[in-house]
Amino acid sequence: MADSVAIVSGGMDSVTLLHHLVKNMGRQPAVMSFRYGQKHAREIACAQHHAALLGRDDHLIADLNALRAVFGGSALVDADIAVPDMAAVEGDPQPVTYVPNRNSIFLALAVAYAESLGADVVYYGAQRHDLYGYWDTTPDFLERVNQVYALNRKNPVHIEAPFVTASKADILRTGLALDVDYSQTWSCYEGAEVACGRCPTCAERLQAFAEIGMDDPLPYA
Repeated sequence: MADSVAIVSGGMDSVTLLHHLVKNMGRQPAVMSFRYGQKHAREIACAQHHAALLGRDDHLIADLNALRAVFGGSALVDADIAVPDMAAVEGDPQPVTYVPNRNSIFLALAVAYAESLGADVVYYGAQRHDLYGYWDTTPDFLERVNQVYALNRKNPVHIEAPFVTASKADILRTGLALDVDYSQTWSCYEGAEVACGRCPTCAERLQAFAEIGMDDPLPYA
């Protein structure tokens, strides 16, 4: 039986989080992923792979594709907006790759799922962004959203982000110590046959591997 809920997209951070929860913390999370109209679903397949690998059969993939218009204006969803290179977003506190209020919506649904399961913790893979940023992955956001959910009068659910102050390289070191197979993760915003190597998340991922002196097992264009 699940004792928590973990939001797992299939990218590096959330997959490492899932392995950390199961292997380091002894948790038995129900895994939750989302289809929200993103330009590709390659990450979802990676999330399914790791959930199965870790024996997490209670993997809920929530279909929010009908809400695609809600997330318009993001390069991750809108076909008319090109995914930018890292150089175009570096130093931007809210780049065009930001999906409007996505994390708040995902967390609200994960909290509802946790409450339905009788679990009292939701985990998500927020991390420290050194080159650009999103307001809904910060320690301040985490603290304030928990203040809201603490208002629940019977079954309050707490949100935790174990990597919220960690860099991508820090997360990578944690995952390698846990034998995470990063060839079975996907970070690229483009979702082509091979990773583009230029978008913000590719650049951040490649920098993390370079920082620890290893090659990324993913193929790049």
